[in-house]
Amino acid sequence: MKNKKDLLSLPYFIWSAGFIIIPLCMIFFYGFTDRDLHFTFANIASITETENIKALLISILLALIATLICILLAYPLAMIIAGSKLKDSGFMIFVFILPMWMNFLLRTLAWQTLLEKNGVINTILSKLNLPALSIINTPYAIVLGMVYNFLPFMILPIYNALIKIDPNVINAARDLGANSLQTFLYVIFPLSIPGLISGITMVSVPALTTFVISDMLGGGKILLIGNVIEQEFKQANNWHVGSGLSIVLMLFILLAMGLTAKYDKEGGNYF
Repeated sequence: MKNKKDLLSLPYFIWSAGFIIIPLCMIFFYGFTDRDLHFTFANIASITETENIKALLISILLALIATLICILLAYPLAMIIAGSKLKDSGFMIFVFILPMWMNFLLRTLAWQTLLEKNGVINTILSKLNLPALSIINTPYAIVLGMVYNFLPFMILPIYNALIKIDPNVINAARDLGANSLQTFLYVIFPLSIPGLISGITMVSVPALTTFVISDMLGGGKILLIGNVIEQEFKQANNWHVGSGLSIVLMLFILLAMGLTAKYDKEGGNYF
């Protein structure tokens, strides 16, 4: 039986080796070598260059803003869905998941069409004699694209955490005299923190590493660290520096995963 289980897991190990382990090994190989294949830390140290550190700081700032907005939007929505009837909640979850069935690039392109100077939104505003919006090619447009694309990744974990809360626990809090605000602060919110932490990780990591959104909605005027890495690989054809910067970015991802491993667990003590 054990041998059969090992055989069944073989395709997964092959897939992991081909698409995870080998690419990671290549990144580390290029990241710690120069063009003459000599060992060096210069590629890692390139993150300290003015342009690169600026791109990293902007990426962190925009990712934090997008994550915060997603929390503010997702938590009330998740509570509404969790408190609705089973049939209604299934439909609402379907509505939020439906855009994810469309290609990420097409979703971002749709927002570019909506926000551009002569786009759909400004055309409607001009018909209503209202001032036009000028947020395309700005950080606001990038944050908007991040929130739109990653909001479902915040809603679903929070919703899953909320529906796991035993209604008897909430009823007991109210029977003991807790009002709605106290019930939320001391019962519902602490019990939903695992879902919230998962949502923060699932939004902040892709927001930090994105380059498509900043390219299309930022017009290439705002460089994020993802754009810098893309340029090193595609334009400069410098896989060594690009890999070095990728390793630095990977450290931030590992930090987020470490926080998730610490706090995202059932029955953890958060207060």
